[in-house]
Amino acid sequence: MSEPSGRGYKTIAVRLPDEEHAQLVLIAALEELSLSDSLRMAVQHLIAKKREGGDLAAQAAKALEEMEAEAAMKRAALQALMGPSRSADQPLATGPTDAEPAKARPRRTT
Repeated sequence: MSEPSGRGYKTIAVRLPDEEHAQLVLIAALEELSLSDSLRMAVQHLIAKKREGGDLAAQAAKALEEMEAEAAMKRAALQALMGPSRSADQPLATGPTDAEPAKARPRRTT
């Protein structure tokens, strides 16, 4: 395997007890792999195993349901802050509008 880099990849640090690290180093050497490739293969194996187990889909559906409920609650809170005349789709003003000219800052004199 080649060492991926650039966009689409994340770097993580994994803390392992000395004994597990030593075993991983030996396994990688015996398989003629880098530590990164060995860890990547272990992660891929875990993901495949979880997908096959079937419980992951139920957990993911529950997590999605919770995320959607939280988003709805935040949307309602924002709507309440904006007031009844604004819709959640309307962007909030971030600066002066054409009807409201920017005020000039007073000049500092030293």
